[in-house]
This record gives sequence, structure tokens and C-alpha cells, in this order.
Amino acid sequence: MVDQSIYHKFKKSRLIFLVLYVDDILLASNDMTLLLETKSFLPKFFEMKDLGVVSFIIGIQIQCDKTREI
Repeated sequence: MVDQSIYHKFKKSRLIFLVLYVDDILLASNDMTLLLETKSFLPKFFEMKDLGVVSFIIGIQIQCDKTREI
């Protein structure tokens, strides 16, 4: 079971998670194209702005290892 504030989409080997916390949205994906498609889709229905790459959210430090293949 996925929490009511966590949404996911799986399409073959591509996946994306959308996590809501109060008025923040965190997107995480293993596919850059899917991530960009989602980021361009959401503002059509919601007022939002992109704050860039996350480093902290709700007190948790986020790190990304871009040297690894998924």
C-alpha cells in the first residue's frame, strides 16, 4: 500500500514518484524524459514553480549519485 500523499506511475522499466507534503511536491524518477513530461504536465492544472534540485526536504538530506546507471 502506498501512502495517500505518494503517487507512482510505472511504464515498463520507467517509473516516477510524486510525493506531496503540505504545499511541496517532490518528483523522483529513473527516466529524465518521464520526469520532464511530468514537470510540463502539472503546471497546466496547478499553479506551481520549479525550485530546482532538492537537497533537503522535511529534515532529510537528499543526495543523487549521477555516476550510477539504474
